[in-house]
Amino acid sequence: MSGDEVRPVRAGRRTVEVHRPGKVLFPGGDGAKEYTKADLVDYYRSVAPYLLPQLRGRPLMLERHPDGLDGPRFMQKNTPDHYPEWIERAEVAKEGGTVTHVVCGDTATLLYLADQACITLHRWLSRTTRLNCPDQLVLDLDPPGTDFAPVREAAGWARDLFDRLRLPSAPMTTGSRGLHLVVPLNGRHDFDEVRAFAHDLAELLAAEHPDRLTTAVRKEDRGDRLFLDVGRNAYAQTAVAPYTVRAIPGAPVAVPVTWDQLDDPGLDARRWTIADAVDQARTDPWGGLPSRGRALGPARRRLDALRAGTG
Repeated sequence: MSGDEVRPVRAGRRTVEVHRPGKVLFPGGDGAKEYTKADLVDYYRSVAPYLLPQLRGRPLMLERHPDGLDGPRFMQKNTPDHYPEWIERAEVAKEGGTVTHVVCGDTATLLYLADQACITLHRWLSRTTRLNCPDQLVLDLDPPGTDFAPVREAAGWARDLFDRLRLPSAPMTTGSRGLHLVVPLNGRHDFDEVRAFAHDLAELLAAEHPDRLTTAVRKEDRGDRLFLDVGRNAYAQTAVAPYTVRAIPGAPVAVPVTWDQLDDPGLDARRWTIADAVDQARTDPWGGLPSRGRALGPARRRLDALRAGTG
């Protein structure tokens, strides 16, 4: 396949032109498989039924690599004027003005972004209908190294705390090193309230396991402890979307998993790639989550009681 070809791809009522489909985005070597833009497009087309529900209504930040992993990286928030008019946009307030984000609600948009060499989709935790009120809380388990065992250990402790707070939670490999624990919310609490809750939850978890966990933002203060990162729970902050590809050799994918799968000692953050992530998606690993998110009020009262030593 010539690198200068244009490949038309049908997506619903639209046809998306994929330019230079043979362009290598993920170079091979050192045990990593080579993947082209066509491979990226084919993956996003196949995973769209599982990915799109995780993206609809959410502003996106796009991580683009037009020349592949060996070239420069662009973190794109604003939607360029040349993007097709049929792509959904959301104008949101920022300090000193506004920014117009892409919102991805259909397969055609997803494939157009892949043609733009958008490898990773970073999504807001809120939707355009209530931008200041997230409907998810994310606890990011960031290990000090590449060993996944501390991540698995920390996830178990966090799950126990979520259970004590009577909050449902679900794990997702990040495709990089760690794990995201996602809590569905009802979208009625603003970012300040959600962030404060996440901060206090992380502080309690670190206090219960001070030799293994930390909330220290400065890396030099963490030592060999796993970092409990709650910084994504804020206005205009983003988290990698479920089933998005990471810009790492081998094209690993951020993949939802079940709590039982997390018990597998062979699991790590890069377990799935664009070659097999769709197989995991088809198992509906988050199918056990409630269809409606939870209010934070009861959980906040339980958390305050635990912090006071009366829970």
